[in-house]
Amino acid sequence: MRHAAIVAGIVASLAFASSYAQAADPVPVVLANPAISLSFSAAYIAEDLGIFTKHGLAVKMIEIPGVGSFNAVISGSADFAQPSAITLTRAAAKGQRLLAIAETSNKPIIQVALRKEIAEAGGFDPKAPFEKRASLLRGHTIAADAAGSLIHAYVLLMIKRGGLKPEDVQVAFMQPPNMVAAFQSKQIDGYAMSPPWPSVTVVSGAAVMLASGPDGEPADLEPFANNVVVTQPATCQQRRPLCVGMGGAFTEAEAFLHDHPAEAFELLKKRFSTLDPAVLAASFETIRKISPNPPFVSKKGIENAEIMNVDAGLMKPEDKLPSYEGLSTDEFVK
Repeated sequence: MRHAAIVAGIVASLAFASSYAQAADPVPVVLANPAISLSFSAAYIAEDLGIFTKHGLAVKMIEIPGVGSFNAVISGSADFAQPSAITLTRAAAKGQRLLAIAETSNKPIIQVALRKEIAEAGGFDPKAPFEKRASLLRGHTIAADAAGSLIHAYVLLMIKRGGLKPEDVQVAFMQPPNMVAAFQSKQIDGYAMSPPWPSVTVVSGAAVMLASGPDGEPADLEPFANNVVVTQPATCQQRRPLCVGMGGAFTEAEAFLHDHPAEAFELLKKRFSTLDPAVLAASFETIRKISPNPPFVSKKGIENAEIMNVDAGLMKPEDKLPSYEGLSTDEFVK
């Protein structure tokens, strides 16, 4: 009966979204995501429930690994992207300024899984300080999604705060499904990624959760503008309806994620149908707790993202921005 009620709720939600669809033809929009991940749950929900269409947009989502999604907006091959704020500030320091119109997660969404026997041999204690656990990376191969990405920055941050040198840890770049396969074949010792991927090996018992950004690690970088929806400033000036529609769609999708968790979970389960239900359920709750509702952009979160850039060695301290004005607006998510 509970399952039937959930299905009925999804059908009702789809009908609700369709009933408000605009009469005019939706405007084609390209939205670039840096990976396939639950990090982008709001966008998946907006697509599956027809919320984008309701707000006048025909959104085509594409995956371009790491900072490539951000660069796609700069080059004009994508209208919007969902990078991290570390990419936003690093690009702004080089004169490539984009505008964040929404924020879909307010803590570092990265989790790091390390092979269980390696962790135990190093004296792993889940309650030990972040820096102590980070030191266990020494001498091991850890996967990240792409060079210069938020995932990569988090690994570099752990290396530094763990008292290690960059050469102490081998970083391999690959996409999430390949990380799990490489871990299982023992080509890598661990990997950093957003949910649900780290939980796959942690739930199976093959790995331990060495660090978890969604649980506030490291504590001094909270709040943190993790996923932000960005576009060219000119887009919101010259094609304002696109920003109004995108901001409205993300606001509505985030509200649905919080107000209708069972229905949202069922929708996402279709996209991640091969995952263990326990893995998906745990990852889904992680996403919900760090998803701001409404999705206002945190200026303090942007500042902390830039601190991660510097601490991770991806930006020189002297290149830090003197101000974060003009990098974000909440105008479209009110």
